[in-house]
Amino acid sequence: MDSMTNQVKKPDIHGPRYRPCRHIIYNQELVEKFKKKYPQYKDIPNTELYTIIHTFNEFIWRTAIKERDGVELPEGLGYIFIGTCKSPKKFNMNFGASSKTGVKIRHRNFASDNYLAKIFYTNFANKYKFGHRILWTFKGTRLFKRAVAESYPENWQNYVKVDDYSNISRIYKNSLKRDFFIKKASMIRDDYNEFDLN
Repeated sequence: MDSMTNQVKKPDIHGPRYRPCRHIIYNQELVEKFKKKYPQYKDIPNTELYTIIHTFNEFIWRTAIKERDGVELPEGLGYIFIGTCKSPKKFNMNFGASSKTGVKIRHRNFASDNYLAKIFYTNFANKYKFGHRILWTFKGTRLFKRAVAESYPENWQNYVKVDDYSNISRIYKNSLKRDFFIKKASMIRDDYNEFDLN
């Protein structure tokens, strides 16, 4: 490989930055609609409502990290789970080590046997379909992504393995069926004899 192509151009940390526009869902308009729909909560301060939303969201993503099969979102909005995936075939550069050495260094996941974590969202396994569900998407918060990055190297074998071109909703349905039968099997007593009619 040519040494010039292997060089890393260090970013200008004092240069201008592009910041995409943020679309915040829970704003003043949403709070007013909520209080109009549920007048019994009209006396709750807006800051307290924001705290409730943040706390609930954190509870959801912490449960998704802790549980192997993820978490089902309320109101039938879909499922979130952490999947174990193969490393990408393209060059996955370790930007921290590369900027220190000045040479391109591939990011190796030695702690997780070269597998990496991905956050999956699906709404195709829902029993009741809702309008425009194919347009729905999910983007994890920074806290969620960092918590997954911290937890994954220790617990990477516990998560569902997702291969390339896998049907995510089918994987999720199969994992739910497997858990159902495991629970059923655990309910059978050890001294059960199907041939004993007494």
